[in-house]
Amino acid sequence: IGHVDSGKSTTTGHLIYQCGGIDKRTIEKFEKEAAELGKGSFKYAWVLDKLKAERERGITIDIALWKFETPKYYVTVIDAPGHRD
Repeated sequence: IGHVDSGKSTTTGHLIYQCGGIDKRTIEKFEKEAAELGKGSFKYAWVLDKLKAERERGITIDIALWKFETPKYYVTVIDAPGHRD
């Protein structure tokens, strides 16, 4: 929960990565693609922000769902926009 630009998608993407829900190679790919658009710090947000418009504008437009498993838990994460548009 947070306002626009508070880092919800970035925090959520980083959590997914740290828990093993996405591999390092994919994060490195996102980092490279984000840097090419001048948004290098958005690499973790891109785990959930898939739409071209989301990546270009640097905001979450639509909700995103990500499921992964740890040795102990099944985890479902939902990311939501923090703005009215």
